[in-house]
Amino acid sequence: MKYIIQFEIILAISLVGELLNRLIPLPIPASIYGMIMLFTALCTGVIKLSMVREAGKSLIYLMPLMFVSPAVGLLENWPVMKEFLVAIIVISLVSTLAVMAVTGHITQFIISRKGKEGKE
Repeated sequence: MKYIIQFEIILAISLVGELLNRLIPLPIPASIYGMIMLFTALCTGVIKLSMVREAGKSLIYLMPLMFVSPAVGLLENWPVMKEFLVAIIVISLVSTLAVMAVTGHITQFIISRKGKEGKE
């Protein structure tokens, strides 16, 4: 019963994300709205981590299964993608490096900020 309630909480937040996606004319996926709302609710204490922990762990455990369908789609569209292979590789490398750089800088900023707070 605990899992059902936890999944219902996550599904309710996802539903609100879907509604926001339909109401707000921005090119932001509904899942992003949902993740931001769940993160905010967890940070503010509106939702306690214990209220969604086990369901979240189950979803993370099942996450690799979600990559099977896109992988099959890529294999089916290989003849079309073959023409753009160099562009796809370059875009993938540049975007990966950009994400790594931004993540590293943000992490260093947060660590240095926490270090300064500890000294004060």
